[in-house]
Amino acid sequence: MALATRTRTRTGGSAVSTLWDSTIGKKTVMAVSGLIMLGYLVVHMLGNLKIFFGPGDFNDYAHWLRHMGEPFLHSHWGLWAARVVLLAAVVAHAVSAYQLSRRDIKARPVKYAHKRRRASYATRTMRWGGIILALFIVWHVLDLTTLTVNERAWAGHPYENVLATFSTWYGNTIYIVAMAALGLHVRHGFWSAAQTLGAGNARRDRTLKFLANALALVLFAGFVSVPVAVMTGVVN
Repeated sequence: MALATRTRTRTGGSAVSTLWDSTIGKKTVMAVSGLIMLGYLVVHMLGNLKIFFGPGDFNDYAHWLRHMGEPFLHSHWGLWAARVVLLAAVVAHAVSAYQLSRRDIKARPVKYAHKRRRASYATRTMRWGGIILALFIVWHVLDLTTLTVNERAWAGHPYENVLATFSTWYGNTIYIVAMAALGLHVRHGFWSAAQTLGAGNARRDRTLKFLANALALVLFAGFVSVPVAVMTGVVN
């Protein structure tokens, strides 16, 4: 009985390890983790848009985030659970992307004499876009979560802190550049995830391309609308 249990354990562990070591396994991890992050981005964007309804609504939303799940969950537990899931998705996505990139380089150590033309600008900039977004995440957390780099931050006042960030030229520049990189990343990433997970075929190609472009455009416009509204005085 004990031997059979150990054998099943080793077999299960070996299957997971084999899947992770394979190219398709890493692409699947990238696809699933990417879709988790995409779902978060849509919800996050919708939450950000509450700033257009005034400080009361926006601050109430920020308060709800800290206390969601109560009284079933203790204060902040729901928020931290979401953060852990999101962090795991980000790490899994980044690690699998890096390892796939290294594997691709090792597969062809000698550069092509003539560079192949790739499908789109988004495809050519996926790696740099990922790096830009990783750096932005660090800055965004330091800016609006820990308030470390937000010089005019006021703890407990999310609405005012957002205005403080987007009242600076560098805050706007960093945010808008990062959102442009996000749009390109989502446009290509959604399409790639659909292909990896087997959702793509000749009949669905046009629909998937439309969804990829629409998601990228909506996310870019939704996120960028906040700093633009602050800059133009619509939100003040």
